[in-house]
Amino acid sequence: MTIDDIFRQRKKRLNSLAEIRRSSVREACECPSCKRRIPTDVLQLTGWVCQDCGCYLTMPAADRITLLCDEGSFREMDAALTSADPLHFPDYAKKLAANRKKTGQEDAFVGGIGKIGGIRAAVGVLNGQFLMGSMGTVVGEKIARLTEYAGKKKLPLILFSASGGARMQEGLFSLMQMAKTAAAVERFQKDGGLFVSYLTNPTTGGVSASYASLGDIIIAEPDALICFAGPRVIQQTIGETLPEGFQHAEFLLEHGMIDMIVERKSMKETIKRLLVLHGKQS
Repeated sequence: MTIDDIFRQRKKRLNSLAEIRRSSVREACECPSCKRRIPTDVLQLTGWVCQDCGCYLTMPAADRITLLCDEGSFREMDAALTSADPLHFPDYAKKLAANRKKTGQEDAFVGGIGKIGGIRAAVGVLNGQFLMGSMGTVVGEKIARLTEYAGKKKLPLILFSASGGARMQEGLFSLMQMAKTAAAVERFQKDGGLFVSYLTNPTTGGVSASYASLGDIIIAEPDALICFAGPRVIQQTIGETLPEGFQHAEFLLEHGMIDMIVERKSMKETIKRLLVLHGKQS
C-alpha cells in the first residue's frame, strides 16, 4: 500500500465521520412545547414523548407499529400503491417525491396484519409526517382494503389517525375517500367486526368526519386535537370565546365524545386487554 493509498483511505474515513456528524444534527426534532431539540434515537426510546415537558411529538408510522405489534409479527399490505396527480396540482408530484424520500413510505398510510400480545389483528397507521397525514385516494383505498380483509379473516381492526384532513391536491377524489372508508367500516361492523379507533394529535377534517369517528371503541392520546374545523376557524366564525381546552381529548372525554384517554406507554397493554375482553384469542 502506497502513501497515497493511505491518505485516500484516511480522507474517506474523515468524510464518512463528517457525514455521520451532519446526519446526527439533521436527525433531531424540536419539541413544539419546550423547543428542546431531541435526537430521533432518543425519541424512539421514549415513544416520541419529550422527557422534559411530557409533550407528545408526531410519531412515525414505523415506530408506532414497532411499539404496538409483537416483534417481527407485522406484515404490510399494499405497500406499492402510490398516489397519482389527477388534477395536475402545482408542485404536488414534487411534494410526493420529497415526502417519500423523507419518510421511506409511498404514501401516508401503512396497514397490514400483526400480532398484539399474540392476538392477530389488522393494524393501520396514518403517518402525520407524510403531507400531514392527509387522506388522498391511496390512503382511502388502503384503509378500505385493510378493513375488507379484516372482515374476511374475522380479525379486529385497529386504526391510528393523525391527519390534517382530506388532501386538497386531489380535490374531489380525496373527498370521495370519506364515503369509501366510512362504508367499508360500516360493512365490517355489520358483520360483527370490532373496530378500535385510536386518535392522535391532530385528527381533523375529513378523517375525523369519516372512519375515525366510527370506532366501536374510540381512544385518544393525551391533549390530542380532535375536530373537523379548528378552534380558530370556529371562533372567527361565531365571534365568541371558546371554552378552555375545546376540541382537545380531555374536553371530548368529559363530554362523551370518546371512550378513554390512553398514554403511549400503556397503548399496547390497553389494546390487548380490550381485544381479550371482546373474545379475541391468541
